[in-house]
Amino acid sequence: MDIRVLKYFVTVVEEENILKASQVLHITQPTLSRQLMDLEKELNCKLFIRSNRKITLTSEGLFLYNKAKEIILLQAKTINALKNSHEIISGDIYIGCAETNAFKFLAKTMTKIKKTHKDIHYHIFSGNADTVIEQLDKGILDFGLLIDAHDKQKYNFITLPVKDIWGLLLLKNSPLADKEYITSSDILNIPLICSSQTMVSNKIAGWLNQNFTQLNIVANYNLIYNASIMVQENLGSALCLANLVNTNGTNLCFKPLYPPLEAQIDLVWKKHQILTKPAQLFLQNLQEYLLHNK
Repeated sequence: MDIRVLKYFVTVVEEENILKASQVLHITQPTLSRQLMDLEKELNCKLFIRSNRKITLTSEGLFLYNKAKEIILLQAKTINALKNSHEIISGDIYIGCAETNAFKFLAKTMTKIKKTHKDIHYHIFSGNADTVIEQLDKGILDFGLLIDAHDKQKYNFITLPVKDIWGLLLLKNSPLADKEYITSSDILNIPLICSSQTMVSNKIAGWLNQNFTQLNIVANYNLIYNASIMVQENLGSALCLANLVNTNGTNLCFKPLYPPLEAQIDLVWKKHQILTKPAQLFLQNLQEYLLHNK
């Protein structure tokens, strides 16, 4: 399977039209159509459902599209690392991040490095721990910023000197809004919006000391911004970490859980992975920053 043809395939998917894709790629439409048909023959499956107006993907096509993007990104990352292996450190750093206020430690390190290494660029992918770990394992990411969610036998890690706390994001006119803390009995019978991560449900279940399925979960979220909108629309209250939603000037408030439920934040990378020079520089500067700001 030729990487060039995979790029053609991705372009066709994103343009939803072979003619438009051929114009973007600066090749003729018949040539592009033939390349796609040859790809289908090679893989022995149908990738597209073609119509006069646009093309859509089959289930096999959707699978290939997601994998092709990963392959293309990994190729670009590899080429970039080899091209920039000379004395002047330049290139790209790929970091996957769960939502946490601890990202500020990484941002401060990036700002420091930028003063002396202007040709280092950062690619930040936001997602839950499951997605970040998957991309770490595939070599697409250099680092992952994770919350209580990694195998310490599988990854190297730096624990950041801050802990996030779990709580409840709710409407200010909620009966629970006047409470200083939220207890397990407070949330047993109210509609809840919770993270889709397995790790989160296990952690909350441990805090509750009972089965997570006993809660009234009305929706799951991947990003807290979407959850906050559901809370504003009175769908339910969201179990989440503190300091991720600015409640000032809104109809929302955040109340911590009691007993307190804390989350450890780690920057992780694969063991035995050879880091690129920009990634090594980033790691060194982060460690120095943490050492001098204890």
